[in-house]
Amino acid sequence: MRSIWLSAGVVVSLVGLPPAAWPAENDAGFENIFNGKSLDGWRGKSQFWSVRNGVITGETTDSNPTDGNTFLIFGSNFADFELRLKVRIVGGNSGIQFRSEDMGNFVVHGYQTDIDSTEKFLGDLYEEGGRGALAKGGERVEIAEDGTKRVVGTTHNLLEIAATVRWQDWNDYHVIAKGNHLVQEINGLQTVDLIDNELNKSHKDGVLALQLHAGAPMLVQFKDIQIKRLR
Repeated sequence: MRSIWLSAGVVVSLVGLPPAAWPAENDAGFENIFNGKSLDGWRGKSQFWSVRNGVITGETTDSNPTDGNTFLIFGSNFADFELRLKVRIVGGNSGIQFRSEDMGNFVVHGYQTDIDSTEKFLGDLYEEGGRGALAKGGERVEIAEDGTKRVVGTTHNLLEIAATVRWQDWNDYHVIAKGNHLVQEINGLQTVDLIDNELNKSHKDGVLALQLHAGAPMLVQFKDIQIKRLR
């Protein structure tokens, strides 16, 4: 995987700049799963999800709230993969679901790369409908077969990660799932490194989905969604 180790001074100098483009040499094997024009291949509640100006948009308002978390689901299962996309959020909380189970009525349960409009859940790895928080941003975590969770190290300091974030603007998210090893990055900085060995609770494959969270009105957008199957 790709990690960039920067001093605090260099990271701060990046604030306000657009996330770096993905290097062309990393493009081999990736496929676009959003065509930039329609939600072909995706399914969700039409009163919340649409394509605006070439990007997937999920929005709730005071007059159009969602009673519970609702999801835009991609129509294929993935096991081992590398996913990269750009995300913009204004208010509220969202997430990128992976290796998740479709529970019906546009609800999924499984791993979630947390997306937050504040620093509270920045870079976290969560299990929707299951064990809850699995790793906080900045942590290397191992979960044993019996479910015992242990923080075994650190990734990047959250202050460094937050310094790269363009709040209410586009940021790069990167997820790698290979066997029981899950890695997340934001803007090229690793946020979580998780080994999940818990019997009957770790997820080997499942659907991808995008989350629109219940609660206060919010807007979340996604574009440049690309995935590479690793097996």
